[in-house]
Amino acid sequence: MLLPRVGLAALLALGLLASPRPAVPAPQALRERLVERMAQRTDADLPPGTRIEPDLAYGSAPEQRYDVYLPAHPAADAPLLVMVHGGGWRTGDKALASVVAHKAAWWLARGGVFVSVNHRLVPDADPQQQARDVAAAVASVQQRARQWQADPGKTVLMGHSAGGHLVALLGSDPALLRQADARRPRGVVVLDSGALDVPALMQQRWLPRLYRDAFGQDPAYWTAVSPQQRLQRDALPMLLVCSSTRRFPTAPCAEAGKLAARGRALGVALQVQPEALSHREINDRLGLPSAYTDAVAGWIDLRLR
Repeated sequence: MLLPRVGLAALLALGLLASPRPAVPAPQALRERLVERMAQRTDADLPPGTRIEPDLAYGSAPEQRYDVYLPAHPAADAPLLVMVHGGGWRTGDKALASVVAHKAAWWLARGGVFVSVNHRLVPDADPQQQARDVAAAVASVQQRARQWQADPGKTVLMGHSAGGHLVALLGSDPALLRQADARRPRGVVVLDSGALDVPALMQQRWLPRLYRDAFGQDPAYWTAVSPQQRLQRDALPMLLVCSSTRRFPTAPCAEAGKLAARGRALGVALQVQPEALSHREINDRLGLPSAYTDAVAGWIDLRLR
């Protein structure tokens, strides 16, 4: 079977690399090399004077770590932007340039503190456990915030793809954050999540294996990890950025619109922001000068007032 010409990072994120032959480096080694190269690119893109505190632990597992990016001149009571990477719930890394570079540069220039989170991955942890990891990371970041001159009460969550699903789940049912002793964030930015209505997603006729690996076969579990079904009246305000050009396995803007409609019925402020960008571009281009970045920044500014 011929595959389209895409980059290694995309193949890793989608979980499409086949098991290697003995002469080829193991997938974990490939991921580690990729992360190292991309982290070097990330550092080069950051503003002068940026300080990085890497691999701060919020749990005992090796994956339960986050990196903190600090501006040379932090704002008084600086806001915190906590970012969760994508990767189909089974790959991805906090140091990838697509996760950090433009977003951190943009946020640091505003005097904010940028945090990029890792969490355990499938098969070691299912999406519900991953969401709990992220909640624990948020609590840890907020507990340490004052040492970075940041205000723990000015926390905004952001995630792309699978990470978008995790932050949307936390935003839909803030009880998961409370259980981790995290303070209520000001809002959630969901970047083109492919899983806002998990039961509807799992009933698609053509579905990449990564979804079945993540969500299994139990409809009760699908409901338990679905933002659409978990949405509560005390849900966090959410900005649902979606690709208007993507249609597979579901149309993300239709899914976002469905969640926003349920939010209106419950009195929850959910805003849909369609973008004529690909799934990857929605992640990569946020932070670059554009109307897209301005719209996201404007929404965040309203939440932080």
